[in-house]
Amino acid sequence: MHTLINGKLEIAINQIGAELCKITSVKYKNEYMWNGNPNIWAGYSPVLFPIIGALKNGSYNVEGNNYKLSKHGFVRHNNKIELNNKTSNSLVFKLVYNEELLKTYPFKFEFYISYLLINNRIKVTHTIKNVDNKPMYFSVGGHPAFKCPVFKDESYEDYSLMFEHKETLKTYLINLKNGLMTNITKTVLNHSNRIALTHDLFSKDALVFKNLKSKRVTLKSKHHGNILTVSFHDFPYLGIWAKPEGDYVCIEPWLGIADSETTNQDFKTKEGIISLAPNTSFEASYTIEISDSLLV
Repeated sequence: MHTLINGKLEIAINQIGAELCKITSVKYKNEYMWNGNPNIWAGYSPVLFPIIGALKNGSYNVEGNNYKLSKHGFVRHNNKIELNNKTSNSLVFKLVYNEELLKTYPFKFEFYISYLLINNRIKVTHTIKNVDNKPMYFSVGGHPAFKCPVFKDESYEDYSLMFEHKETLKTYLINLKNGLMTNITKTVLNHSNRIALTHDLFSKDALVFKNLKSKRVTLKSKHHGNILTVSFHDFPYLGIWAKPEGDYVCIEPWLGIADSETTNQDFKTKEGIISLAPNTSFEASYTIEISDSLLV
């Protein structure tokens, strides 16, 4: 476990999976991340690469060859990740292709994820380098789970998600049997910016949003005001999710999406897929900002 601390926050990142596991206020010791209870959901903030969500039949095709890849890819739970660099306020982790990974993902890459702690903000940056002699294809995203409620005098229903702008949004429903995206939608917001949190909100899996005007979502308490804000300017998709019995909510910036039920499994034409030319790099960041009023 690696830690960063300043006058306001202490954060911890597990080298396995390069997973952010704790965000704690230095002064009050309040914890803002989910505790990873394995009886409910053992994750904290899985890193999603080179896919997001499930693949149809757990596989995809590249140049006529079929490859198997499990949900959300191979960074989460990966024990081959190395600490690449550390400063007083930053940590950088690195994963490089190897012969084993090439059997499931036929592209030579270097993957970096950095955590930068400045004041009351954590900036999470994903950098992908294509070190192959051909274009590589990938998706990338975050899956941070935030404790909800944060304070003992509250309930889950005291919390809501506030979008930066008023939105008219539909969620794209997921087939619960295979994790694939259906063509069925359900209206979640109608010219509004607030989603009230209830445990049954996620009874049909994640809320999946496309075409958002907002690039900031705030977790807000009825009693304590704004708790934290996730800003995701580099990410066109957003997932909102929790296990129905879990006292947390995931705010998930995505570059990519799970396969649709009708996909032909061609990786190059997968929705949301990114193409990266040989010997070039790609970078995408999101930030987590804890409300300063809760830290001073």
